[in-house]
Amino acid sequence: MIGNDELLEVLRLRLSKKRLQHSKNVADEAKRLAEKYGADPEKAYTAGLLHDICKEIPPEEQKNYVLLSRRDVCDAEKEVPALWHSIAGAYYAEFVLGCHDEDILNAVRYHTAGRGEMSLLEEIVYMADLTSADRSYKDVARMRKLASSNLKKAMLEAVKFSVSDVMAKGSLIPVHTINAYNRYCREDK
Repeated sequence: MIGNDELLEVLRLRLSKKRLQHSKNVADEAKRLAEKYGADPEKAYTAGLLHDICKEIPPEEQKNYVLLSRRDVCDAEKEVPALWHSIAGAYYAEFVLGCHDEDILNAVRYHTAGRGEMSLLEEIVYMADLTSADRSYKDVARMRKLASSNLKKAMLEAVKFSVSDVMAKGSLIPVHTINAYNRYCREDK
């Protein structure tokens, strides 16, 4: 796997300035959360940088990576273009950039849909994406505070937020997201 300096150069070529800044913000927040919760800060930073590496490539290229993916891709994910970039990103990180760290690859893969078996690193990148410095949705301050005080409760609130947002758009909900919701509900009881 290439180092973070080289990765930043790759990202500069692949992403708009706005998306590059978002990726840096997510990497910074992931590193901060990793330090707080006892995960590897460097892995968190790398996963944060990588998380949107395929966000701005053409949809047909994203879909091709989804279909080539060796990771568990459910039918709903194959049908919702907004979900393709995370699956494509994990594929690209593994087969183009040579990343073989399964935790980093899964953090990239599940940063949008989540899943029931999320590792600590996956949770951190998921929350970092939702709470990075450039985010400005209505409840972001509350979500940031929760992410900094109780990661598991933050995950439950984040998955609830995601599910309600997807439902409001009338889109499909991946089985992975349902499994994540069920996991964090159970853990909250």
